Amino acid sequence: MEKMKRAERMVAITQLLMSNPNVLTPLTLFAERFGTAKSTISEDLMAVKGSFQLSGQGRLETVSGAAGGVRYIPEISSAEAALFLSKLAQRLSEKERILAGGFLYMTDLLYDPAVLRPLGLIFASSFREKGPEVVVTIETKGIPLALVTAEALGLPMVVIRTGNKVTEGSSVSINYVSGSSRRIQMMSLSRRALDPRRKVLVIDDFMKAGGTALGIKNLMKEFEADVVGIGVLVETQITSEPKLVEGYLSLLKLRELDLNSGKSIIVPEELLFNGL
Repeated sequence: MEKMKRAERMVAITQLLMSNPNVLTPLTLFAERFGTAKSTISEDLMAVKGSFQLSGQGRLETVSGAAGGVRYIPEISSAEAALFLSKLAQRLSEKERILAGGFLYMTDLLYDPAVLRPLGLIFASSFREKGPEVVVTIETKGIPLALVTAEALGLPMVVIRTGNKVTEGSSVSINYVSGSSRRIQMMSLSRRALDPRRKVLVIDDFMKAGGTALGIKNLMKEFEADVVGIGVLVETQITSEPKLVEGYLSLLKLRELDLNSGKSIIVPEELLFNGL
């Protein structure tokens, strides 16, 4: 293979790192692939690291030692996150999205990769320092959002079911009360899906009263898991009633919703951007 010029090699290195987020890559792999000395690769990586910092696309972590290497950590800048959430709030404020019961139609956005990827980065940047080991969600609409968050963090994802599935083997099931409808519902999780005493990050798409989030926290107690964070895309703030859970992060706030006029007011979480 013809030897690459430095600019070409740096593009290839960047592409390789971004295609394998959160994966530790040894310098010897780069050296062998590009037929270049490790000292030269180190210089290339310093330039790539600076490029990531300037663009706000993430950062490079260096691990020393014989088993060391570099790891790309995907991130999103505060400015980019603020702009993205502002535009998303505008889209969700469209009249045709209002549903009976004070809900919003979000399915099209929750299955759009162009929308999901930035959301995953925002959640990952917000909760990474909490040290989660597993991302947990409940079926079904929260799954895509939890999946991109897990990918950005380099973690596995676990899905809680709303009923028992024979194919999942022995399960732990609990009943919980929906905070909005006050109905008793059930959620379950296979004993094989989650090891005991794990640090868990809960991700969901919508929070009205917080009943589902509280149910998930109670289910996690059955696995002796530590819930280190709860993230939701949209929470309702139409009433002054407190949520059933505390210490959660919502990216968007539904402040007003009028079924008659079709008017809704959705705003981003401003305090979020101070910590990204």
